[in-house]
Amino acid sequence: MVLRSANPRDIDSVLSLWEAAGGPSSTSDTPEGLTRLLAQAPEALLLAESGDAGVIGSLIAAWDGWRGSFYKLVVHTEHRRRGLATKLLREGETRLRAKGAVRLTAIVLEDDPVAVAFWKAAGYLRQPQQTRFVRHIASERTTARSS
Repeated sequence: MVLRSANPRDIDSVLSLWEAAGGPSSTSDTPEGLTRLLAQAPEALLLAESGDAGVIGSLIAAWDGWRGSFYKLVVHTEHRRRGLATKLLREGETRLRAKGAVRLTAIVLEDDPVAVAFWKAAGYLRQPQQTRFVRHIASERTTARSS
């Protein structure tokens, strides 16, 4: 197995992995969204690749100059429970630390007990009294155009 940064040729494989894993998708889980991510932050999308199996894991380790954030930690169902998620996470932590991150966050669905247990086991604490607010501006642009 090899850990590496994604490149534009990997976009279809990454989206297929995310779909096969069955997790929730977001408005940015598109070829255009991943193309923008790779153009802005070429090393942000980490991949785990295994011989003939191809891309079997992913993690977005994003740095905004102030905080490191993790998104889309996904391991193909046939390759789970082998430490792959932990390897992706530790590589992401190493990369973000090298950029100067002193605080790392992970966006995790609170109703996913496996994900919550993973992040706790990895040494992350749930932040009390915090709520995430989201606004999907892409849908606003679509609505404005059709008005």
